[in-house]
Amino acid sequence: MWHYFQGQYMPSYQVNRALTQAHYGGGEFAEVLEVASQITPGDNESFHQAWSKMGNNVFDLAEEFAQNGNDISARRTYLRAFNYLRTSEFFLVPNDERKLPSYLKCREAFIKAVQRFEHKPLQVEIPFEGSFLPGYLFAPAGVKNPPLMIMFGGLDSLAEELYFGISQHLNERGIALLAMDGPGQGASLRLNHIHTRYDFNVAGTAVLDWAIVNLSEHIDVSRIGIGAVSMGGYMAARCAAFEPRFKVCMVFGAVWSYYDIWKNRPDNHPLAEIVKHIVGAETMADARERLKLFALDDVAQQISMPTYILHGEDDRQNFVENAYKLNEALTCEHVLEVVPKESSGSAHCQIDDFTKTFNMYDWVAKKLFA
Repeated sequence: MWHYFQGQYMPSYQVNRALTQAHYGGGEFAEVLEVASQITPGDNESFHQAWSKMGNNVFDLAEEFAQNGNDISARRTYLRAFNYLRTSEFFLVPNDERKLPSYLKCREAFIKAVQRFEHKPLQVEIPFEGSFLPGYLFAPAGVKNPPLMIMFGGLDSLAEELYFGISQHLNERGIALLAMDGPGQGASLRLNHIHTRYDFNVAGTAVLDWAIVNLSEHIDVSRIGIGAVSMGGYMAARCAAFEPRFKVCMVFGAVWSYYDIWKNRPDNHPLAEIVKHIVGAETMADARERLKLFALDDVAQQISMPTYILHGEDDRQNFVENAYKLNEALTCEHVLEVVPKESSGSAHCQIDDFTKTFNMYDWVAKKLFA
């Protein structure tokens, strides 16, 4: 992965992320590099200020386009504003008074953008344990009764992020995407205060049941798969293991044990506050104890549907050993693709080169259309 900040992985990763998502409407190269030039590596305040400044400026520009009736320009500009404001929120600790307003504004930008799509996604709220899980149905244009992938992000990520790349690649292949905020993610966490859970399959089955009952006019309810990204590699595998009705499983970044990933990380790790937030813990000791349940021992072997595992050999967040361990445990039909470290796309979830995900989408399409 290219390091904009020499020797500084985490802020460089976020720059790569924005540059890659720019291909899908989530940024403009010059704007991203301008932001990066204003960041002091290791200084999360400068990170927030730089992304927030650009996000607010671009949001204002989108508002101007909208007021003048220029909806195409407004749509494209709101999408960039969403991604910049989302990035500005990333390292803010949960009790920072700016975190929720930043999130609300980035979500507002995304909703204003999709309202101007020619083929508008369906916003959904799926009942879940006295509250609801929000999401979006992105359906391919001109395809009657397409198969569906239900997908979650990772850690505390946002369903809206799944539009930038994933939804477009699936839609191009005639597959609809139901992008969801699961427990511990997006609005489910920030607005509905639903924490993540080791038995993420409960949420996966709830979304599947709802889709079968409510989306029959939009999709082929007999052809539904499950997928997830980053920490979602654990979630997707868990959902697949306990829900045999899924037709395919897509593990976009493997996780065998989330406790193993975090057991030796320092309490001041850049993502530690997020981990405490998603599990509802006050201390990292408590968070690590809760994470002991987030493991695929005696679980992965129960996955019965065809499964694709994609992982980068140079993944510094979830090491590639997670993918090898999952691959060895699976007894179902499965494929493991590891992007070699000397290649672009070998970083966490191929964030530095989304073209390395094409094999995965092609394979998923063949299985869903079989």
